[in-house]
Amino acid sequence: MGGQACVFYGAAEFSRDTDLAILTSPPNLDRFRAALADLRAERIAVPPFEASYLERGHAVHFRCHHPDADGMRIDIMSVMRGVAPFDQLWDRRTAIEVAGGESYDLLSLGDLVQAKKTQRDRDWPMLRRLVEVHYLANREAPTPERIDFWLRELRTPALLAEVASMHPARAGELSTEREALVAACSGSIDAIAEELASEERRERNADRAYWEPLRRELEALRHQR
Repeated sequence: MGGQACVFYGAAEFSRDTDLAILTSPPNLDRFRAALADLRAERIAVPPFEASYLERGHAVHFRCHHPDADGMRIDIMSVMRGVAPFDQLWDRRTAIEVAGGESYDLLSLGDLVQAKKTQRDRDWPMLRRLVEVHYLANREAPTPERIDFWLRELRTPALLAEVASMHPARAGELSTEREALVAACSGSIDAIAEELASEERRERNADRAYWEPLRRELEALRHQR
């Protein structure tokens, strides 16, 4: 669900970490513990690897010591701000098969974009590239679902204006949900950029507010340790 997923979607990002969204059922957590044992992974920092922390939105972090994955960090979550519950993520996941026949399950592109709407500086350029790459690869084959996705999520002013001009009726309908589309319908690149910046600020602030109680809990755990 992180940088590795971005690589698979063609918006390349170098990442030494593997970020996973996992189901917190007891049998699944047991399987995950067995995988961690195979990787000789140790938990680093806080919180503990317990379902209760994952279900409240915490991330749990591990470092691998197996020779084939030495130093690799694994970060796991189950609940993310603004992102659908795990069963929905699983139902609409993207499965990608690579050379050798191995298959990897990724968050759907829409869910990955939503998960990237954080307070972290590095996530916003990647979010922009993810949607941009999808649009440039598929604009000759638009579908209603793709058009809605581009109108709702494109963060490149010129491309958002382009989609709005090609699909003005739908852009007008969705403009009640996104101020940047009001600007896109007018064709003003500067106004689009300004609205996109406002969107980003709102999402960053919402993410800070979401993480504040979780951070306080982590700080208390650190003091206890």
